[in-house]
Amino acid sequence: MSEESPVSPSWLGQDPTTWASGGGGPLDNSTGLGIFPQEDIYPPSQLPLLVNPWDIVLCSSGTLIACENALVVLVIWQNPALRAPMFLLIGSLALADLLAGLGLVLHFTCAYLLRSDSAQLLTVGLVVASFSASVFSLLAITIDRYLSLYYALTYNSERTAAFTYTMLVLLWGLSLCLGLLPVTGVNCLAEEASCSVVRPLTKNNIAVLSVSFLLLFGLMLQLYVQICKIVMRHAHQIALQHHFLAATPHYVTTRKGVSTLAIILGTFAACWMPFTVYSLIADYTYPPLYTYATLVPATYNSVINPVIYAFRNQEIQKALWLVCCGCVPSSVAHRARTPSDV
Repeated sequence: MSEESPVSPSWLGQDPTTWASGGGGPLDNSTGLGIFPQEDIYPPSQLPLLVNPWDIVLCSSGTLIACENALVVLVIWQNPALRAPMFLLIGSLALADLLAGLGLVLHFTCAYLLRSDSAQLLTVGLVVASFSASVFSLLAITIDRYLSLYYALTYNSERTAAFTYTMLVLLWGLSLCLGLLPVTGVNCLAEEASCSVVRPLTKNNIAVLSVSFLLLFGLMLQLYVQICKIVMRHAHQIALQHHFLAATPHYVTTRKGVSTLAIILGTFAACWMPFTVYSLIADYTYPPLYTYATLVPATYNSVINPVIYAFRNQEIQKALWLVCCGCVPSSVAHRARTPSDV
């Protein structure tokens, strides 16, 4: 009976020794990593397990993502005061990023230990579903912030809570469907030529994900522009009522709030746009190094999300202080909410 060749543990379905060459060729023995035994000496199943350094980077990112977002999920889950729609959406974002981090760690563990197609499909499906839920949660938070300003008088009604639960059900349902696609047969394991830059996702599959991201980014950009207009209009009305000058602290905090929105959107684009654009124009024949170089920054968005959306929030800060120290500093307890907190 002929022996089956082992499944490559790399994200890209390439030989893990090809990372250093950048072009998919075999690793030169002169790199200082040692001389690898040839296949005519050892059968494939007895070849030494080589760990791709880029996979180690992804696994390390996943560990940091999981630990950071687990803290946010724990704080929101244990604090009954954090049940408003805004905190539910922040919790959804943290949960999605937590699962994405666990998915990266599980993929690394299963790929290098089990080295099977089934494990690869399950872990990649988890990562796709989790990162999709993360992006959708960011859109939901943007929509919630827009509605909280546009419908300020009726925002705290039961209608807002029902709308929030509807958004959560839809975004997690759609994310689950996207994650199940590779598991249910939409993959390139049977036809290597149809693979995208991330195996086992097909070129069509990742194209749909990339185009969806671009559409969501455009919608978020439009909503944040509207938020900026509302914030500036409110600031101008308050200034006229109180005869403020342009140099007053109120205008300073308003400009800071607009700058915060720009940082939020800019960070999101900087992390995800390189991989999105690259995955549209490239395929599995491109050098694996380029895919890793664009994929790793995309994972950093899940590292930054808790800092932007959770740790800056005054109520979550109070809950964190209570969990860690059992008390709340007066500087945190009495800090007034400003437009920079949007």
